[in-house]
Amino acid sequence: MTDRPAAPHELAITFLYYRDLARAFAFYSDVLGLPLAIDQGDLAKILRIAPGAHVGLVDEAKGMNNWQPEKCVQLCIRVQDVQSWHAYLAEIKVDNLSQMFENDKLGIRAFVFRDPEGYQIEIQQSTRADTLGTA
Repeated sequence: MTDRPAAPHELAITFLYYRDLARAFAFYSDVLGLPLAIDQGDLAKILRIAPGAHVGLVDEAKGMNNWQPEKCVQLCIRVQDVQSWHAYLAEIKVDNLSQMFENDKLGIRAFVFRDPEGYQIEIQQSTRADTLGTA
């Protein structure tokens, strides 16, 4: 049996499929402030969320999968100041913005909203020191 390659992974990309790639790209770059990392032209735009973590926005007419009306994917972004993000997104009136909530079991304070084509985005902050954040 062949051994699994030992080299570390270079980056992670989660691909989401859109009917209107330009609109999705504008939202993720202008509203969320994610920088473009890889431009694949009219096929896809890959934006950096954090070191090694990326979201790929794909034109569903050109990608490997199809756009679906029911979204079963949530994009979660951890930040240092969740309250400021909530205030900013409330001011610009993003779709389906929730109230802030806390989950003591998970050690997070968070809220959710929808992107222009219905994907749920969670913005969260750690409420305790752990391996994925500092409180």
